[in-house]
Amino acid sequence: MPPTKKIKTIQASDLYRFTLPRTPRLSPDGKFVVYALTRVDRKTEKKFANLWLVPTGRGAPRQFTYGDQTDSQPEWSPDGKQIAFLSNRETQDKPPKIYLIPTDGGEARPLTDIPGNISSFQWSPDGRKLVCMVRKQDPEAIERDKDENKKKLGVVYRHYDRVHFKFDGSGYLPRERWHIWVVDSRSGKAVQQTDHKVFDEVSPAWSPDGKRIAFVSNRGSDPDFDPWSGDIYTMPAAGGKLKALGTPRGVKSSPTYSPDGAWIAYYGSEHPGEWFRNNCLWLVPSNGSAPAENLTERYDVHIDAHTLNDQGGQELRPPIWSPDSSRIYFTIDQHGSTLLASVCRDGEGFEIHTSPGESVGSISLDGRGERLAYFRATIADPGQVYTKLVGQEKARQLTRLNPWLKNVDLGSLEEIWFKGAAGNELQGWILKPPDFDPKKTYPSILEIHGGPQLQYGHFFMHEFYFLAAQGYVVYFCNPRGGRGYGEKHTGAIWGAWGTVDYDDLMKWVQLVARQPYIDKQRRGVTGGSYGGYMTLWIIGNTPRFQAAVAQRVVSNFTSMWGSSDGNWRFQMVIGNKPPYQDVLNAWERSPIRHIVNARTPTLIIHSEEDHRTPIEQGEQVFVALKQLGIDTEFVRFPGEPHGLSRQGRTDRRVARLEHILRWFDRYLKNE
Repeated sequence: MPPTKKIKTIQASDLYRFTLPRTPRLSPDGKFVVYALTRVDRKTEKKFANLWLVPTGRGAPRQFTYGDQTDSQPEWSPDGKQIAFLSNRETQDKPPKIYLIPTDGGEARPLTDIPGNISSFQWSPDGRKLVCMVRKQDPEAIERDKDENKKKLGVVYRHYDRVHFKFDGSGYLPRERWHIWVVDSRSGKAVQQTDHKVFDEVSPAWSPDGKRIAFVSNRGSDPDFDPWSGDIYTMPAAGGKLKALGTPRGVKSSPTYSPDGAWIAYYGSEHPGEWFRNNCLWLVPSNGSAPAENLTERYDVHIDAHTLNDQGGQELRPPIWSPDSSRIYFTIDQHGSTLLASVCRDGEGFEIHTSPGESVGSISLDGRGERLAYFRATIADPGQVYTKLVGQEKARQLTRLNPWLKNVDLGSLEEIWFKGAAGNELQGWILKPPDFDPKKTYPSILEIHGGPQLQYGHFFMHEFYFLAAQGYVVYFCNPRGGRGYGEKHTGAIWGAWGTVDYDDLMKWVQLVARQPYIDKQRRGVTGGSYGGYMTLWIIGNTPRFQAAVAQRVVSNFTSMWGSSDGNWRFQMVIGNKPPYQDVLNAWERSPIRHIVNARTPTLIIHSEEDHRTPIEQGEQVFVALKQLGIDTEFVRFPGEPHGLSRQGRTDRRVARLEHILRWFDRYLKNE
């Protein structure tokens, strides 16, 4: 008898193997796409990215920039002769600069030398300038960088007079705010056009004649305590008096002029304080002569590009206009997919241009409005660059990244629609292990997504495949509270975490438990952020799981208030009162309130630089479980933010997966 062929399966260390495309941009003539390709150096644990070019016709991708640095956010000049991008190639310990590189070959040259962080930037219509948003370094930070002794000693103290002084992934923020700068594309001369010690100006965009710049700014009396007072402003491109367009109160972003200059499209929502509302497409006359109109409210869709995954890659672009100013393109999260959609300027003619079962982002359109380029991922592919002609269904794949995945058995995936606790329609997936045998029974793991206003679905999850490869059935769904199924679905748990969301999850657990291959005595549960909240809620309210891994948890709303980078705003999800006004409600919605009922062995995983759900949230639970005599351990990751599983240092991401597996193997496989 010939030897059995060994099946290749996903390993934790495969995180080092992925190369992933970021921010693809189509050239103005539609002939090429430039994108950043990321990679990890296993020896140094550093992440690098270089620019690549691929033709939309025949031809293979070719590397365009080289070196161990991070080249990112490429943008074509209007004539297609240059590409601007951010790079840290000369200053890897400092914020990136804008560089320019000729598209027909040649060396990249630094354009800017601004002491601060540069975020989004955009070419002027004539290609002579770029507008960007910059947050300068504080004066003492600049002084410290110039003095080696002070630099070695580091920060002496931080001094703030505003409540939003930190942000997860960025750490403690400078006192400087985001402002608008204009840079000459030849000389590199940079001119700061706005300045204020309290107000930010973000998302700048040129008018088609290059005479004005639109942006978003919150110029209320106290932006930190009234984040819904932002408005769309315009100002002369050379600087000068600001004009507010008087848009409705609510969060807004990404203003974009129509090609004829008559309109500005932007994303936003009304109903201050209600995060669950759909992000919609709005339209306002560029001169502010009429009220803004919500173009997508009637379709009950949420504009975003955020189907959950652990690889990254999606990007929500600003609204994209057709050249004749008649139609606007954007992406929506729907039924586990992220899809390209569009609508006419009058709000009629809503269309979806990509297929369910995929997640797209980074949409770009050529100058004639005939060809699209975009990022596309599926549940079995972490991401490629695609192109298609507008109005045609057939798309062309331009990259063939991560070909090694073709030789890996990922297991089999089943998508299921089922009835939730209130008879509501819900969507879920069951991932069976490689070499699955329906005659056997398997241990299982329930995965719960974060947010909660996010969705699982058609995007590659290395973690799920890794656990399935170890012999687990992995199952996940989108209970009420998440995105992709309409505003009512998302708002069902507003002010009521741990209610109907828990009920929906238990309906899903019951459905999966009825499958003949599920061992009801070997069931685990895990999740991070809101998923960590719900994991704790579950172990405090049901004994049906034999093991749990609670990650970057929300455990106690009374102590997280004010200590998270979400600051006071987290009170909105528990009735919109701070704990000092309604401590009973904050306590009742906290999983630690019910932890006395826990009997499930639980591993706590948390990052020490997590500013979204501070590590004290995990510490409280660990100590409580220890005091209660429940089997528990605490794994802490230094130097990592809330998003460790997606963006952390790769060796730490691998260690995280190994600890999760170790815990489940101990209690679900008696290992």
